[in-house]
Amino acid sequence: MTNGIADKIDHTLLKAEATRRDVHKVVAEATQYRFASVCVNGVFVSDVAKALRGTGVKTCAVVGFPLGANKATVKAIEASVAVKDGAQEIDFVAHVPYLLNGDAASAKAEFIEIVKAARSANPGVVVKVIIESALLMGDVDRGEVRIEAACIAARESGCDFVKTSTGFHPAGGATVEAVRLTKKYAAGLGVKASGGIRTRDDAMAMIEAGADRLGCSASVAIVTGGQAVAAY
Repeated sequence: MTNGIADKIDHTLLKAEATRRDVHKVVAEATQYRFASVCVNGVFVSDVAKALRGTGVKTCAVVGFPLGANKATVKAIEASVAVKDGAQEIDFVAHVPYLLNGDAASAKAEFIEIVKAARSANPGVVVKVIIESALLMGDVDRGEVRIEAACIAARESGCDFVKTSTGFHPAGGATVEAVRLTKKYAAGLGVKASGGIRTRDDAMAMIEAGADRLGCSASVAIVTGGQAVAAY
């Protein structure tokens, strides 16, 4: 039993110490449970894409991960390389200071450069921008304004999804409120909730708040009702 949510899950392994053996285990799980994608660091993209060929499970690569502090040009190159290696989806980390300042124009300029590079390699690639929503919402007076600015930049730059979190920032991962606000302002874009989703109840709460996709490392436990034993 998979609780009917497997096809919304990006099965994720982004630990620095992850090995190819670990990655191939995740690939096997994704194939077995029919997850939406396998999300990995760039070094593994080519292997994952080859292993998933013909399965219907997509290959997803992170870019500028986990800090988002690379120059936009560097992220653009990284995105292009990942797509050429076989990534069908890209999750890139935004330059967080733009979002903290509510600077939609600067964020949009960065996003456009990355989206353009990814789509030059494959016009059909799905692009998700990670905004670290928990950090943006740390200031209760400005949180919603920041989420709105991030979503405007995502919409106007051609991104397909707004993703809440890397799962690595100390501010935290996805929350129901962040997903709700992102859904409100994303206005037609997909919303991916990520970070701290470890049980079926967590997953369902995010879906009910408006999440279209979930980034999880505890994916198997979520869909089978087992015990979550791993984080990103």
